[in-house]
Amino acid sequence: MKIKNSLRTAKLREKNCRVVRRRGRVYVINKKAPRYKTRQG
Repeated sequence: MKIKNSLRTAKLREKNCRVVRRRGRVYVINKKAPRYKTRQG
């Protein structure tokens, strides 16, 4: 999982990307292509 300062480009990278908030952190998850998983931090 990549850790990025900003998820603006990460969420637009593929159409299946979703922005999710879990435990105070912001994640981009993608069920179809898990290589796009990122975390903001």
